[in-house]
Amino acid sequence: MKEKLETLLTGLQQATSHNDLQAVIVALRDLYEVDHVVYHSVNRSGEQYAALTYRPDWVDRYVDKDYARIDPVVQGCYQRFHPVDWKRLDWSSKQSRAFLGEATDAGVGNQGLSVPIRGPNGQFALFTASSRATDQTWAHYSASHVADLILIAHFINQKALEIDNGSDVHSKAKLSPREVDTLSLLAVGYSRAQAADSLSISEHTLRAYIEAARFKLGAQNTTHAVAKAITFGLIVV
Repeated sequence: MKEKLETLLTGLQQATSHNDLQAVIVALRDLYEVDHVVYHSVNRSGEQYAALTYRPDWVDRYVDKDYARIDPVVQGCYQRFHPVDWKRLDWSSKQSRAFLGEATDAGVGNQGLSVPIRGPNGQFALFTASSRATDQTWAHYSASHVADLILIAHFINQKALEIDNGSDVHSKAKLSPREVDTLSLLAVGYSRAQAADSLSISEHTLRAYIEAARFKLGAQNTTHAVAKAITFGLIVV
């Protein structure tokens, strides 16, 4: 798992254009063995950018029909801050079921995990990995890969912002040595209990370091804090 993540992040760090980012999205789909990957961003002024692996005919139909208006994934994630498994969304309406049928016919897949991301100046982005797997297979897959996908989602969004702004986005945050140690251990896959044991501190103290780092970095959660710390070069994985 760690090798997959390192391979993907290496390619992402080298990306300098939208074409490069599109190539990373395709590589991500293949590396993580899903049917499709989508990154879609909208800024405050309504300007949009997308990198995806869907068939062009489905993308055209989605845009022409303005399906974002009724898509349960888009509507559901806009109201949430945490990763969303498609099974937890409301597909009960006739309109939603018809939309899902069309999407499935287009090869999108009936399973998916979407990560809502809120960036600077009102930016909203959505990262999605989807599959045609069975419920049981997808449940196992998402449980095993959710941490990687959340981290990757925030990295992709950060890179897209850098490309759009024409320069890297730097952080002014300064983490303490203990905060750096804590995020570094979490970044390489340690659980909170393992990280606390490695640092010879209590989980309560570890949590305090995590919250302090999260506050300094302006991160929404621990995973986002790790992603930002790596992006800004504050920790090295």
